Amino acid sequence: MKTPNPTKTSKLKHPDLMTIVKRHRLPAVVIALGLLGVAQAQEGAPSEWLDRMASAVQTASYEGTVIRIQNDNVEALKVVHVVADGVVREKVIVQEGNGLEIIRNGNEVQCILPDKQSVLVEEWNDQSALFSSLPSGDIRFGSEYDVAIVREERVAGRKTVLLAIRPHDEFRFGHRIWLDIETGFPLQTKLIAQDGAAIEQVRFADIVLGEDIHASALAPSISTENFRWFTQPKRKISHIVDSPWQSDELPSGFRVVSTHEETLSGRDAVVTHILYSDGLANVSVFIEPASDRKIARQSSVGSSNSYSVETDGFRVTAVGEVPSATVQKIATSMRPN
Repeated sequence: MKTPNPTKTSKLKHPDLMTIVKRHRLPAVVIALGLLGVAQAQEGAPSEWLDRMASAVQTASYEGTVIRIQNDNVEALKVVHVVADGVVREKVIVQEGNGLEIIRNGNEVQCILPDKQSVLVEEWNDQSALFSSLPSGDIRFGSEYDVAIVREERVAGRKTVLLAIRPHDEFRFGHRIWLDIETGFPLQTKLIAQDGAAIEQVRFADIVLGEDIHASALAPSISTENFRWFTQPKRKISHIVDSPWQSDELPSGFRVVSTHEETLSGRDAVVTHILYSDGLANVSVFIEPASDRKIARQSSVGSSNSYSVETDGFRVTAVGEVPSATVQKIATSMRPN
C-alpha cells in the first residue's frame, strides 16, 4: 500500500468528501458476508449456527461481486477480503458512479476518490462495527426474537440454508441470512421491516471461497501519485465505568454494553458515548453540551435511523440500525442522575 507523501497530507477540510465516502462504505451486513461458520444445514439448532460464527469472522477470506439494494438504489461492489494472522486486508471497488475504492490494511483505511483526485485516510478501530447487522457468536437471543432454520435454496450457484430471525415487537428489525451449506458463509442477507418489506438486501452474484488470494489483488487499481491526501484526525477515546446518564424507558431487552468518552472530529467538547444492545440490534447514544450547531432532529439513511433532542442543556442523539421509533424512544428517555 502506498504511503502518502507527508507534504501532500493535510487535515480533512472538504465536508463533501466525507459524505461521499460514508455513503459508499460497506455496511456491516455487506462486509460480514463471509463470516458465519456452521455445520451441515440439517444438523444442529440455530444457536449452534450462531455459536460457530465468531471463529469464521476471524478467519474467512473471499473474493467476489456483491449486489447491494437499499431503497431504490442498486450498487455492485467488487470485494477482496483477506484475514491473515488476525489482520484484515481488504479492497472494495464501487462499480458505478465515481469508481470509489476502499483499501484497508489493519486499522488504516484509504478511501480513493478518482473523480476528485483525492484520498481520505482514516482509522477504523472497532472491527465489530463491520458486523453490526449480524448476530455474533457469543449472543443468546432472549424473548425479543425467534430464530429458525427455514429451508434450503441456491445463491450464487451454491446450496444454502435460510436462517430467519424474527422480532416480537416494533423496536427492532428482522433478518434473513442465506448460509452456504458447505462453508457456512453468508451469501445473501435481508434486513426486514415490521411489514415484511426488505429495507436492505445484500447478495453475492459470484464468489470464490477458501482459496489463496495473491497480495496483488489487494493493491489499489488506481495510481494516487498526484492525488491530494486528507487525514481524518483520530478519535480520542477514554473508557469510563459509570455515567450519570441513563434511560428510564428502554425497549425490552436492551442493556448497556459499554460507556466511554471521546472527542469527535471537528468538535472541541467531550462526547459521552453509551452503547445499548439487545444481543442483535445496537443503538449508540451520544451526549454533548448543547450548542448553536444545527442538526436534524430526525434522519434516516438506508437502515440507519437517528433522533436528537435537547435535555437539561445537553444534546442527546441516538443512532442505530433499528426502526425510527426505537431511537426516538431511547433518545427522549435519557436522563442525568
